[in-house]
Amino acid sequence: MTLHTGGAAGAGTWRLGDLTVNRIGFGAMRLTGSAPFDLGTPSDRERSIRVLRRAVELGVNHIDTAAFYFSSLRSANELINRALAPYPDDLLIATKVWPGRDPSGEWWWATPGQLRGQVEENLRQLGRDHLDLVNLRIPPSRQASSIAEHFGALAELRDAGLIRHLGVSNATLEHLAEARSIAPVVCVQNPYGIGAPPEAGAVLRACGEQDVAFVPFFTIAGEGREAGAGAGDGPEVLSVARAHGATAAQVRLAWTLRQGAHVLVIPGTRDPDHLAENVAAGALRLSDDEMARLSSHHRRSGADLGSC
Repeated sequence: MTLHTGGAAGAGTWRLGDLTVNRIGFGAMRLTGSAPFDLGTPSDRERSIRVLRRAVELGVNHIDTAAFYFSSLRSANELINRALAPYPDDLLIATKVWPGRDPSGEWWWATPGQLRGQVEENLRQLGRDHLDLVNLRIPPSRQASSIAEHFGALAELRDAGLIRHLGVSNATLEHLAEARSIAPVVCVQNPYGIGAPPEAGAVLRACGEQDVAFVPFFTIAGEGREAGAGAGDGPEVLSVARAHGATAAQVRLAWTLRQGAHVLVIPGTRDPDHLAENVAAGALRLSDDEMARLSSHHRRSGADLGSC
């Protein structure tokens, strides 16, 4: 069969604070070059702009980006600005702070007092006077530490009107509880998909119980992470894809969307054809048997990943 789509609305909608978005969004990380964070070969500027405009035409109204998404000659935020400003009224642009990169590409991590500068840099690049949603991206070294100072600094910027809504990224259950004690949290943005470790599912479920959106990344890439999807699709994923005339990536997105109505996906690409395929995944309806087979593979893969 051929998988058709009515656009990004095919998977339904959810709320990010007082803003309603289609559950299939778009991640801007891959727009800038031959590999994310690569300062070598830049992307085709006009092609990236066409992909962004086509995404909005297909109903995408949730775009995820960051000021540190840049490569030689290309910045994701400035591509978004060039492609989409003046912005549609229903378009939500989410960004993230705490990590940063200097012009040479070297990473650095902001102090609480430096977060305002990171927020203002996103505002400048995007050409906006406020940010719809800012996620506090927690570094691996802080997984067992308090985030109160950093999240409190963002809460102050929210009170000042520079930010509309707040979220956390790479967060544990403890981080979510701590952040919610400081200011409202509208989303958690964590890696998740088939093969994710068991603790990732605990955060997803907690978000559903607390009416917080869960926004997974690396849903398609899995263990490939920033490098992209590899050869990790098992026989269950490929069998379900063949049965639907779909791609493995579409099956991974459809399975993830079925984990809860509060789950939003943000697949990214520089390829217009892949964009259309990703959006079409919202129309893919997996049977209960297929979900069970994929979930069995998920549990086995998660156990393997958890031991790494």
